[in-house]
Amino acid sequence: MFGCTYGTLFQTSVAGGSYQEGLTVHLQGVPPGLSITEAEIYEALLTRKPGQSELASPRREPDVPVIYSGVNAADTMPGFKNKGCTNGTPMVILIPNLDRHFEHIEQYQSTNRTPRPGHASYASYVKYGEWDDAIGAGFFSGRYTSTIVAAGAVARRILKQHGIEVFAYVKEAAGVRASDISHDAARAKVDAFRAVRKAYDPIYDWVFASGRITPDMRFLQKMAVLAELERDLIAIQDAAKPIDAQAIRNEYGIHPTMNCPDVDAAFEMEKRILAIRDEGDSSGGLVEVVATGVPGGMGEPVFRKLDGELGRMMSIGTIKAVEIGAGYAVKDMRGSECNDAIRAKDGNVYFESNNAGGITGGLTTGQPIIARLAVKPTPTIAKDQKTIDKVSRENTVLSAVTRRDPTIVARVWPVAEAFTALILLDHYMQHLAYRALWTKQA
Repeated sequence: MFGCTYGTLFQTSVAGGSYQEGLTVHLQGVPPGLSITEAEIYEALLTRKPGQSELASPRREPDVPVIYSGVNAADTMPGFKNKGCTNGTPMVILIPNLDRHFEHIEQYQSTNRTPRPGHASYASYVKYGEWDDAIGAGFFSGRYTSTIVAAGAVARRILKQHGIEVFAYVKEAAGVRASDISHDAARAKVDAFRAVRKAYDPIYDWVFASGRITPDMRFLQKMAVLAELERDLIAIQDAAKPIDAQAIRNEYGIHPTMNCPDVDAAFEMEKRILAIRDEGDSSGGLVEVVATGVPGGMGEPVFRKLDGELGRMMSIGTIKAVEIGAGYAVKDMRGSECNDAIRAKDGNVYFESNNAGGITGGLTTGQPIIARLAVKPTPTIAKDQKTIDKVSRENTVLSAVTRRDPTIVARVWPVAEAFTALILLDHYMQHLAYRALWTKQA
């Protein structure tokens, strides 16, 4: 596979599959001196992982990351305090698969001759033939997106140190659309959602809060803890604190598992998603990503304009469209409506609107970047679907029996957030390098 790396100065390479031993993230361009822990990376991963509610697949992968390389094992000399900090070499993060059971493998084996309509299972068989990793959809499973989220946790941390913040949320699900609110209000709700997910996550408590895994431990010591976690995974997760959705709503003003800033819409989304699920079907939605603090002038015309790069989020398996700013609505606007008037006050430039989504000519304007991603319904549904036997090429019917999400939208927002951070950090590094080379006039 030749498409598993993204970036110029900040490069992300990913590997692994749904039922392989695990997944791998390889980062080049991580600056030295960054102190980031597995617990911090896990806080991003826990918002994406399955098995947390009726809105997600019942697979219970804990998604505990292990930093394998790229950080100093000890202070490098007397007087230096650089233990655990990045050292400028490639950073590798491992995400072992711990919830793999033979009965699930058997389910895939029994249905793998009949590809799922709407899924990559037919096209991947055409590409890779009998060697296609079809157990759990392999690299075409949503499982691989954990690698993007892990990489994005590192990128978001670096960007935040430079005043750039990236956050995402569900804007629409199963036909229910959230009302518009300010970016500050939305970010506060997203932050509250992260805090609640962490507070109610049994894996965080068992692995990190308890001190079972710490940055001081060696790799094999961490593996021993993960082996214990794999053995007792279900019991640990079943011992989680019960979630009282109404109490969380009253205290935090959020839905506990649907990251939508409009709490009324979030509860209605859940209701509609579950109703569609109970009909044996699935549903899609819309994710919105916002980036603030981005300096003007970022982007590399012609072939790597920033809005074009954000379009790369079509690489997320379930995404079928990406729009920037007003997006598709521009087709119905006049120029006088679509154009963002530019004004100045006290020597500072500002815009009266942001239909451009913070990007014109492929370059940032200094306004917030706004991107929305259209999420298709989950291909695996309970209803029988017309398909073929991909080996004999005879018509048949698929009755799905594998674990699945009733919707992907509730879990894909952290992926969009992370992918956006990877794109922005890569371009921010290029932007700084380019500006550093400006010739100063005598």
